[in-house]
Amino acid sequence: MQAFLAKRLATLVATLVAASIVIFLVLEILPGNAAQIMMGADAAPEAVAALARKFGLDRPAPERYWQWVTGLATGELGNSFAYGSPVAELIVERLALTVPLAILAMALTTVLALAAGVYAAARHNRLADVGLMGLSQVGIAIPNFWFAILLILLFAVQLRWVSAGGFPGWAGGVGPALKALILPAISLAVVQAAILARITRSAVLEVLREDFVRTARAKGLTRHAALWRHVLRNAMIPVITVMGLQFANLLAGTIVVESVFYLPGLGRLIFQSISNRDVIVVRNCVMLLAAMVVVINFVVDVLYAAIDPRVKASDV
Repeated sequence: MQAFLAKRLATLVATLVAASIVIFLVLEILPGNAAQIMMGADAAPEAVAALARKFGLDRPAPERYWQWVTGLATGELGNSFAYGSPVAELIVERLALTVPLAILAMALTTVLALAAGVYAAARHNRLADVGLMGLSQVGIAIPNFWFAILLILLFAVQLRWVSAGGFPGWAGGVGPALKALILPAISLAVVQAAILARITRSAVLEVLREDFVRTARAKGLTRHAALWRHVLRNAMIPVITVMGLQFANLLAGTIVVESVFYLPGLGRLIFQSISNRDVIVVRNCVMLLAAMVVVINFVVDVLYAAIDPRVKASDV
């Protein structure tokens, strides 16, 4: 197990280093001058040059990259060009909304997808199976921002059960905060649940055809007991893979939904920073999202080994 974890950790570190290089280089070649944008098109060249020196934009790229990477290691992310405050504080403040939103959406996705996928597989080629898979196909085809607008029209405009947007903050209580996040979470979960339900159904059907399932049934185990005791655990390998990727996508893909519901999350911060050419905020936010994806994949690999020891044995 130690060799397996060491290999995965080495892959994690190498991936993070490669991601940091790509992110830095991509932002370096973007057109536009951050100092010029902040000062305005009519600003004097001397003033633009002075602002560039203040933020270190006039230094060589390798020096700025090294300063950024060492800052990531020590938690010193610098100050935002546009906001004038530490980037770390901005990110932590926005993560207080984005992470709970992603967790809530992932919880809804998991419950809906596993229930629908297992139920459809247990009733293969019956009306329930065909109906659920048809609904899942519709869910995959619906853009989440369009579904978010429909939710706002129904529950905020027509029924007036919730507000159309905004976030009251956690200081006002958990209840009001979760109430403001429920519609965004549903709009994010619908598409992900539809995808995961189809994958769960396929994985369960594949395991149901295995010899050990027939042996368990021959020994007197009921279909329901065999399904939940033996089939589901063996079918979870591809399901966990997709769940890990989906959670990473939920963290990284909230920009549009946060804009629809006017939520001050990490996605909206990235969108505003791109508009302001606030490169240091964009760089750190994108690196954070990339690190989340890599870490989640590492956790998924560890869960592989815990669920199916054959994965660990074949990789060492």
